[in-house]
Amino acid sequence: MQCGSSARRHSGESIVTLELPALATRHYTTMVVPWNPQGELDEAALRRLVRYFAGHPRFRERGGIIANPDAGEIYYLTPAEKRRVLEITLEEVGGAFPVIAGVFDMTTAGCVREAGIAKACGASGVFLMPPIGTGDLLISWDPVRYPEYWLDQIQAIDAAVDLPIITHPVTARSPQWGIGIPGETARLICERVPNVIGWKMTYNYEGMRRMWRMLRELERPVSIMAASGHLFHEFLSHDLLDGSVSGSWNYALEPMMQHIDCHEAGDREGERRIWREGGLLALHEYIYSDYARLHLRYKLATWLHGVIPHYRMRPPLPRPKQAEIDTIHGLLKDCGMEVIDARLARAD
Repeated sequence: MQCGSSARRHSGESIVTLELPALATRHYTTMVVPWNPQGELDEAALRRLVRYFAGHPRFRERGGIIANPDAGEIYYLTPAEKRRVLEITLEEVGGAFPVIAGVFDMTTAGCVREAGIAKACGASGVFLMPPIGTGDLLISWDPVRYPEYWLDQIQAIDAAVDLPIITHPVTARSPQWGIGIPGETARLICERVPNVIGWKMTYNYEGMRRMWRMLRELERPVSIMAASGHLFHEFLSHDLLDGSVSGSWNYALEPMMQHIDCHEAGDREGERRIWREGGLLALHEYIYSDYARLHLRYKLATWLHGVIPHYRMRPPLPRPKQAEIDTIHGLLKDCGMEVIDARLARAD
């Protein structure tokens, strides 16, 4: 496996440097998916969206796409739609950077089948979500007592396709971890499945800090992959932004990449100016202020930035309120980003 940047792990009084896989050190957009007025996949708009990412020089160098993530409404796509989204993404990227395929089905056998399709299409890896369905899984699952609920599925997929894995570790909310899988279960999965190369930080602030320590204590490198856009500055400040998996790349690619570039160049004044005075933090904080509206707001902001032609989401996902549109439009303008004409920024 090709190596990328390094991560430091404390071992006693010494510091051990672990080489992270190159695939796990990139910044992945969890790409939204555009629908046409009939509620079907808008292939032309999807191609333009992928070209937007592939056409940005810094993102082309440092980024990647996760096709069919949670933000891409994977739970509401047919198998044929999921395959088509992946095929179009791979065609338009043309090998310029990695494309990871989201894998989901209501059954483990279906997940194995979907992962096999992703491999056959040429995906660089798979993006795995915990199983859902009955209340046993969706509401009552205790990942610490019953880690096998997800571990068994991951191992079945891994045995079938042997591809690099990035996780989307969400579960019922807890005070210790937020909506993230507890650290004990994360550790077990990382230890049992060597193909897990990146762990998405779906955690609340304290849970995120615990996960930083846990992942750095592993005997092999697993990438700490930032998720929530409003916390990227903390990751940079702690030198823990190994890579990222975030829907924020859909709507704020330009200032986010500039923010990271300033940090890596040692330009602390420029970094702070983009983050605070430049409005990037305020934009992210609004997007993430209501998790019941998170993926809708990703899509609204992407539309208002002019990257997709409409904000439509597939029912039962929600419709926007005009106040959300107005707020996001203003916050994007405050960041100095291009936006569509305010007269067009109206809810249907």
